[in-house]
Amino acid sequence: MNDCRTRIFALSDVHVDYEVNARWVQSLSREDYRHDLLILAGDITHRLPELASCLSAFAERFAKVLFVPGNHELWVAGDRSERTSLQKYADVVAVAEQSGVCMRPYLHGNVLIAPLLGWYDYSFGQPSDELRHLWTDFHACRWPAGFQPEDVAAHFTRLNNTLSVQGAARVITFSHFLPRIDLLPSYVSSSHRVLDPVLGSSRLERQLRALGSSMHVYGHSHINRRIELDGVTYINNAFGYPGEERIAARGLLCIDEL
Repeated sequence: MNDCRTRIFALSDVHVDYEVNARWVQSLSREDYRHDLLILAGDITHRLPELASCLSAFAERFAKVLFVPGNHELWVAGDRSERTSLQKYADVVAVAEQSGVCMRPYLHGNVLIAPLLGWYDYSFGQPSDELRHLWTDFHACRWPAGFQPEDVAAHFTRLNNTLSVQGAARVITFSHFLPRIDLLPSYVSSSHRVLDPVLGSSRLERQLRALGSSMHVYGHSHINRRIELDGVTYINNAFGYPGEERIAARGLLCIDEL
């Protein structure tokens, strides 16, 4: 059972499209986290009903759930042809609100926990023809006419620009996408580095630095790690796909206590 302190847990890439992952969410204790916060860093599912079910389950178990969508949430493959991924984002925001989950900055005492929306903008490299063919986002997302990934990243960056740290003695930020490419461990093979262009954006790094963040939670890579770089602690705790036990911890991670 919990004491009077508030713990902060981090989790990303739950992918409840897989039944075993969805069962894990529903199996979480309804008592152990009643005073705690959960940072949920994207890639829950592209299906809105399953997203609502998952977010509601977390909201019923934690005092506060803070959420930022990932790339999977913005997939529109199979939807009516005129629907764009920006419209899908608006639907995700509505589902989060209806589920009791927060997508806005949250001040707990004097600690601000702030979501950073994002997308990749090729600041980590240009995509190869192979990547454009294999990466699902290129086929499952649909953007307004003329929008390129750089435009998508710029759009979400502008939404982040309204963030204020007033009243905060400490700032924790979180995003789905990686804010810097050197968060990838050195052991990642060259064959997997083809994914670098779609992993994140240096825009996120500039924003978290401007906010004075001391800790940043991210997802997307499915490679769990905790590392300090240039005075900021970066944490990835991905649940991941079934079978990824070696690189994803497949459980909640307490990253701090308040």
